[in-house]
This record gives sequence, structure tokens and C-alpha cells, in this order.
Amino acid sequence: MGRGDFEAAWRISDRALEKRGRHVHVGSYQESTWRGEPLDGRRVLVRCCYGLGDTLQFIRYVPLLRRVARSVIVQAQAPIIRVLEHVDGIDVLITRYNAVSPDHYDVAINLTELPHVFRTSLKTIPPPIRCANIVPRQCGPTSNVRVGIFWEGSDWDQRRAVPLNLFAGFNRICGITLHVLQRGRALLQRSTDFGIDSGSDDVYKAARTIAGLDLMITIDSMPAHLAGAVGVSTWLLLHSDCDWRWMHDRTDSPWYPAMRLFRQNHAGDWQPVITRLKQELEQLGRARFSRLSVAA
Repeated sequence: MGRGDFEAAWRISDRALEKRGRHVHVGSYQESTWRGEPLDGRRVLVRCCYGLGDTLQFIRYVPLLRRVARSVIVQAQAPIIRVLEHVDGIDVLITRYNAVSPDHYDVAINLTELPHVFRTSLKTIPPPIRCANIVPRQCGPTSNVRVGIFWEGSDWDQRRAVPLNLFAGFNRICGITLHVLQRGRALLQRSTDFGIDSGSDDVYKAARTIAGLDLMITIDSMPAHLAGAVGVSTWLLLHSDCDWRWMHDRTDSPWYPAMRLFRQNHAGDWQPVITRLKQELEQLGRARFSRLSVAA
């Protein structure tokens, strides 16, 4: 997958499905019951089993699924239900807390299996969902470039986090207004003059804020996918051994056309990445200032 040879990955997955079909009870409530067969005309239960970012990335497959399925039930994480309310192709949207009787579906599938269902290649990745129900929040009057920032995610992979001190001076870049989207204990690292506190623990409200920005700078975490879902330009910071979805040696992403990738060259060494990022941001701020000067 990291090399972009998706078909080779699907062949491996085919063998795994065949093996699973011999050893897993089809009536399990939590397991996927899909065994690689066509889903045409079936009632499909889609379970969102992993992180919020995974759901936001792969929900794009539901409209494709609905074209071949009789009906689609999506069982998603409670925090993003409101974000997904108007996604095309969902007949019933419920939370993971709501059990679904096997009488209401013919096959259950994990959301992240849908790329395999459709034998996705680099050329056939569907576009990101567009959340039409998310009205951009007004982030205050300014002629500057509005830039969001998020530097630390959950504890499960600390390699993704960028020390906040490396962003010193970002709040003073000419032509830039910095909005802090960070949540949790990482906010304790922030000085009061470092950007505008614009984050929210409510994912829908956070989506509205991101939708009102010109640019989102974030590590590999849910806000990156949220920015992709609302169509905001995103600069993504990646450690040297990042997840397969960002692939190898690319500065762009086939999953998000408005995204640029800034990668570590050496494990744990964020300084060159942030130095380059700051230079690009200064250039962006200067360009905005120059346009305003010409207009004046």
C-alpha cells in the first residue's frame, strides 16, 4: 500500500478473507461478515471500528457502496455523527452504542475494508466527502492568512507529536493569524500569546472552525482528515516511518488533493521540517501582505 501497488495488497487480503471465512463464525456481532463476495443488492451494515480520522477518510466509499447495495446502515463513533449527517448513500446513521439486529442486514463490513471491496487503485480513489452541513465559523475580521495549528495527538504513537517549542515565532509571522486547534494536556505547553485559542472538544464545532481557515497545519491525526472533509488546504507533518496511507516519498496525497506533506528525513528530527515549514509560511504571509499593498 505504501508503494501504491494496491492490487498486490488486495491479493494478500483475498487470501486473508478466505482463511477468515474458514475460521470465524459468520453470525458474530462485532466481526465483519464479508468474505469477498459481491455486495450487489444486499443490505449492508458498515461498522466504523477504528479512529475518527479513519472514519473521515474512508466514509467517501459509502456513496459507491450505496449504488450497488440495497441499503446501507452506518454505525459510527458518537463524536462525529453530526459531521456525517448529510453524507450521500447513508440510509441509517447510528452510533456504535446502538446494537443492530442481524435481521436488519445481510452482511456486515468494516469501513476500512471498502477500498478492498472496490479494488481501489491510485487512479480510482474517490474524492473526499464534502460536508455541506458544516457552515464555516467566522474567525474574526482580518486581512491576514488564517492558519490553524495542531501539534500533538493521542499517546499511542508519540512519534507523530512535534514539540511546541519548535514553533516559536510562528505567531509573529507577518501576514499570518494563528489559530490553535490543539486540545488536551498539550495546551498546557502553550503561552498565552501563542495564537488564538480556537479549538473545541466538539468535533462538529472544530470542523466549523477549520472550514473558516485558509490553511491547516497538523500532525497525522484526526484534524488532518477533518480539514480534508471540509476542503481546507492542509500542510501535514509526518515522521520518518509514517502510516501507509501517506505512502513513500510523496509530497502530495492521492486521498486529499488540497494537502501537502512535510516529511522527516531522519527519525525524531523535526527541526529541518519545521524550519522549512516556517519559511513557506513566511512566504505565504509576504504574498498576502504584498497583494494588500498593491490593492491599497
